[in-house]
Amino acid sequence: MKCLCCVLLCVTLVFLPVTNSQAPVETNSYTECTDGYEWDAQNQLCKDINECETITEPCQGEMKCFNHYGGYLCLPRSASVITAPEPSGQSESVLASVSNGAFNPCPVGYEAQGESCIDVDECEINLHDCQPSQHCVNTLGSYTCQCSDGYRKIGQECVDIDECTYRYCQHRCINYPGSFACQCEPGFQVAGNNRSCVDVNECEMGAPCQQRCYNTYGTFLCRCEQGYDLDPDGFTCNDIDECSYSSYLCQFQCVNEPGRFSCVCPPGYQLVGSRLCQDLNECESGTHQCTEGQSCVNIHGGYHCVESNRCQDPYIHVSENRCVCPTVKPECRELPFSIVHRYMSITSERSAPSDIFQIQATSVYPGAYNTFHIRSGDTGGDFYIR
Repeated sequence: MKCLCCVLLCVTLVFLPVTNSQAPVETNSYTECTDGYEWDAQNQLCKDINECETITEPCQGEMKCFNHYGGYLCLPRSASVITAPEPSGQSESVLASVSNGAFNPCPVGYEAQGESCIDVDECEINLHDCQPSQHCVNTLGSYTCQCSDGYRKIGQECVDIDECTYRYCQHRCINYPGSFACQCEPGFQVAGNNRSCVDVNECEMGAPCQQRCYNTYGTFLCRCEQGYDLDPDGFTCNDIDECSYSSYLCQFQCVNEPGRFSCVCPPGYQLVGSRLCQDLNECESGTHQCTEGQSCVNIHGGYHCVESNRCQDPYIHVSENRCVCPTVKPECRELPFSIVHRYMSITSERSAPSDIFQIQATSVYPGAYNTFHIRSGDTGGDFYIR
């Protein structure tokens, strides 16, 4: 009995080439063949019977008859039959493993496994025609040739995509085969999305400022402490010599120091505030070295020790600064009765002419005559009494 197989699918079938005969295993005395074959006396073998030609209306309805070794198939009229080429090399072993030398009733891209059709992975068994620049992706019943990321298919080739033409990067874009990279201007770094640029805080990353650093958008600025000037290199701070700018910064002497200046006074003076010098009164502070028989007289920048007894004969010393000429001495009759010594400090830098001091003598004796005399002072004679 012949086997009639009807497949209700719109498919394309592949007929694999096999020997168009039933190999005889019997001796020449036997001329009987299995169902679907008939004896060929000329070639002395069993050959397939084309039932589509010998049977009247083998298929019903809109089905189409396809001859098959040992039988025939009724398939939809949209189906077609493709005879596979004679396999060779690697393809031969692959096809043999798929078909086992028998007809494959499954659609193209599938192989029979029991009563089911399973997909053939053309990529795995190298039955694809993808270019070296492409990679094969298996699909159900077929495969596709796809390009790697960063490439697009033009014709049959994969061509690099120039991502830089799409303005993906915020600053600069560098195109590479299959990829691209974003670069930032100096003072910026690529953000986490690998496209945007964010400001770099150079002050936190060891900026070369010698003193103060201020971060700005895309760069930084160096500044110096008070008393320093920024060098033309933009990083170094140089000390300012304030003393060289003016001679009026200090009353006596200006001393430059790193980042500042200070004023110093000569011996016998003390600094008042930060710039003025004031005389030290050693006589009042007790820092003089006068003896008990001497009187301390303060002067600018020092002091003098004068003898307390400044009386000259015929005068005798009666108090700290008073000398008296005794009336018992004949020579005292023509001399002043007493002489009082006073030491007076005169303030310097007074405008002239001006009254410096005034002395007024009083006496309990009517008609007493008082005279004043400057014993020492400016030898130029600029001092006078009026």
